[in-house]
Amino acid sequence: MNDIYVDQIPEQALAWFRAGKGAALATVIETWGSAPRRTGSQLAINGKGEIAGSVSGGCVEGAVIVEAIEAIEHGDARELEFGVSDGDAFAVGLACGGKIRILVEPVGTVLSEALLSDLVEARAARMPVAYVADLDTGARDLHRSELVQRFAMDRSGFEEDTRRFIAIHNPPLRVLIVGAVHIAQALVPMARLAGYDPTVIDPRESFAAQARFPGTEISSEWPSDAVARIGLDTRTALVLLTHDPKLDDPVLDIALQSGAFYIGALGSKRTHAKRVERLQAKGFTSDEIARIHGPIGLDVGASSPAEIAVSVIAQMTQLLRKGTA
Repeated sequence: MNDIYVDQIPEQALAWFRAGKGAALATVIETWGSAPRRTGSQLAINGKGEIAGSVSGGCVEGAVIVEAIEAIEHGDARELEFGVSDGDAFAVGLACGGKIRILVEPVGTVLSEALLSDLVEARAARMPVAYVADLDTGARDLHRSELVQRFAMDRSGFEEDTRRFIAIHNPPLRVLIVGAVHIAQALVPMARLAGYDPTVIDPRESFAAQARFPGTEISSEWPSDAVARIGLDTRTALVLLTHDPKLDDPVLDIALQSGAFYIGALGSKRTHAKRVERLQAKGFTSDEIARIHGPIGLDVGASSPAEIAVSVIAQMTQLLRKGTA
């Protein structure tokens, strides 16, 4: 897993606390205007001023660090509000300023080690959880079902007309790419930039070579075996690029019975029509088969491997954020 792109901020706070350095988590709990980071963004700070993450893209981190160190020393929660000026906003690439409110919670007092440990374990198990902070009563808790559904995907925020802040912690996004072809070589770096943790799967060792996919997790297992081992959940996209039925079809059998949020398969309309016939013969319904995006990617007139990769990332993003593609 590439830590540059995958959020490990609660994990870092817990590690610092257990190492005796003290730790606090700062979380963006409300924004107005063109704020630099969205609600739910986090910064971990230890007692020596070391940090991981960001709450403002650099605008107010210095002030937050000072407050966090004091909170660690005194063991109290703090609500901070900052106005990001037009000049500061321009410096971090924004068109105009905004306001942000940040909650600082020291670990071990306001945020118990046990609760933070449970949160980290849920994240490691790819289990969506909602961290609830009642800013009136001081209560802190984790919820694993109702609130996660109510605040679906990444939408952290306050419950309506309350001071209960809900921070959604979803598993990191990932994409399983079956077929270590030219399109995959373009898709892997794009996926990383879009926040996905990519895995390339291909039993053909001449294709699935580390030299072709540097720094990427590669599996040379039979695709259906690899996908069954790794698993498909609601934060996983599946991209099939071989258009070889003996490689793709067994994976589709698994995918259509999974919660994968995106299933895309390379091939012409004629190739996809034959794919549909084979799946119908296996008993899959029209609604189940309709989950497959084939031909793969948004229709942007793509022709080169890189352009096809762009169309695939765009389609994945559209489905993830809007629910349609």
